[in-house]
Amino acid sequence: MAKSILIIDDEQLVTKSLQKLLKKEGYNAVVATSGHEAIEKIKSSEFDLIVSDVRMPSINGIETIEKIRQIRQESGKGHIPEILITGYADEDKYKSAIKLGVRDYLFKPFDTNKFLEVIKRNLDVTEK
Repeated sequence: MAKSILIIDDEQLVTKSLQKLLKKEGYNAVVATSGHEAIEKIKSSEFDLIVSDVRMPSINGIETIEKIRQIRQESGKGHIPEILITGYADEDKYKSAIKLGVRDYLFKPFDTNKFLEVIKRNLDVTEK
């Protein structure tokens, strides 16, 4: 069965291109265009990996990850590895992500091959 990846980003161009790339590689890529939508999807579906933008309106990527972790912990479900992506060099957000224990942090635009390496590495961790 294909690994399922939740892509969270408010920029449609980013979500479409990441979804297309991941589907081409054989993954099931599901899009949420906001943190709130991602939280709802997490409540009703299982994912093997989360790829989230950092800066989004209303609830940012770090807050979204914190809320998803809380929901999964309260429901007795395991941790899902997270990758944060951003187009901004924001040191405070980076430090917050590292403190939170996010597995990878990529800056846009990123190399497609590097992105796929990071995806594979994080999915390999979930299989062990």
